[in-house]
Amino acid sequence: MLNIAVRAARNAGDLIQRSSEDIGRLTISKKGKNDFVSEVDRIAEAEIIQVIRYAYPDHSILAEESGEHKGNDYTWIIDPLDGTTNYLHGYPQYAVSIALKHKGKIEVAVVYDPLRDELFTAEKGGGAMLNNRRIRVSNQVDIHAALIGTGFPFKLPQHLDAYLDMFKTLTPMTAGIRRAGSAALDLAYLATGRLDGFWEIGLKEWDMAAGILLVQEAGGVVTDFSFNEHYLKSGNVILGNPKMHQALYKAIEPYVTESLK
Repeated sequence: MLNIAVRAARNAGDLIQRSSEDIGRLTISKKGKNDFVSEVDRIAEAEIIQVIRYAYPDHSILAEESGEHKGNDYTWIIDPLDGTTNYLHGYPQYAVSIALKHKGKIEVAVVYDPLRDELFTAEKGGGAMLNNRRIRVSNQVDIHAALIGTGFPFKLPQHLDAYLDMFKTLTPMTAGIRRAGSAALDLAYLATGRLDGFWEIGLKEWDMAAGILLVQEAGGVVTDFSFNEHYLKSGNVILGNPKMHQALYKAIEPYVTESLK
């Protein structure tokens, strides 16, 4: 199953990179406020689904652009191009994200950065890898020396005040905060120690499913804002090594409204 996910991600990545040479000619439409989709998203998603369907015709699929495809209790969770806005501007931070969930548990994860040819993979219980080298979350335990990733809740203006309070608290408390625009890559970077922690409000399942398994298999901790495991449903996540996760949770908790729990 991991091999199929890797093949699908690489095929999609090749399509994405070939299309990047002529972005100006792409057909782009708007799904919502600050939310765009290009024909590349759709073509890459169709390629991923085709690879998966050929190998596992009975499996379910949850894909960002085409939605739910009913099947058995194996579900492939697909974001064909995480960071579409970056991609359309030529900003070099985007990735393909594929995860496989079985009876509610994420079993397989692939995040592929076609620009840098970096392939992040994980299997439940089997550890996390970058281009076939074992990776681990950082061992940074001092939040004052930590580099933290985040994402702005631009689709959820009702949570902006709470988010800004969190941001204002963490900015002077850390070595830096980065918002690069691709949650899948942010979590992959966390899994390999390039970031020390991460939090975000309102992610979709396809944004984070693969990245969450990468972080867990690299020794990290993942919870929602209530210190529970309902992050795939709520979309609200805090991640880091055990000490950094605890420090982030402690800093964020005072600003977590009832609607974020």
